[in-house]
Amino acid sequence: MQVEILPFKSSYLKGALNVWNEVVLEGKAFPQTEVLNEKTGYDFFMSQSFTGVAVEKTTNEVVGVYILHPNNVGRCSHICNASYAVKSEVRGNRIGKMLVTDCIEKARELSFRILQFNAVVASNKSALALYESLGFIRLGIIPGGFLNKDNVYEDIIPHYLIL
Repeated sequence: MQVEILPFKSSYLKGALNVWNEVVLEGKAFPQTEVLNEKTGYDFFMSQSFTGVAVEKTTNEVVGVYILHPNNVGRCSHICNASYAVKSEVRGNRIGKMLVTDCIEKARELSFRILQFNAVVASNKSALALYESLGFIRLGIIPGGFLNKDNVYEDIIPHYLIL
């Protein structure tokens, strides 16, 4: 599988929505509970500092997406936050690593100084391993900080990386 990370554009909207909404509906990683439609999705992806899409080169299919934006305002606006989604059928093909690596570079280009993840769910072992391999620092554990789709509270583990 040959994948490249490209800037979001309207022709990628349906694919990006499918990937994003799949993760929302799984209810195991994103805090969002509502899926995006074409209008809300377009507005959402365009409102980010950057939205990247992972596109399979031979089929032009969107297989992943990430959003990058400030984590806060004003005196903390140099800290950014990001979310990543990979289509379930292609997980395990290092697309997540490509998304995170691209995001780190884009965050630097946009003059962010720190990339912070507020809520990495403790059961998301692949994300935890990926972030550790890329040098992210764990900040501790927030017990029961995430309510998954099954109404079970799970711990979250905030992370950061100095850019």
